[in-house]
Amino acid sequence: MNRKKKINQIYNARMKKQNAKLHKSNKPRYISKADRAKMEAEQALEAQAQENLPQAEPVESQTDAQSDSQ
Repeated sequence: MNRKKKINQIYNARMKKQNAKLHKSNKPRYISKADRAKMEAEQALEAQAQENLPQAEPVESQTDAQSDSQ
């Protein structure tokens, strides 16, 4: 009985390891401090660009309105 139990124990341990390899963890990938700083800088630039864009659009619409009236 002990021999059967030991064989099953080894088999179950191997199956558990194989299943663990199939199911990757849901933990997010590590991002280094330098990469995080770079991403923050890029997001800040994009935010500034988006803030500047709406200001430029009304000026264009006013010039379009003036050209339509002439």
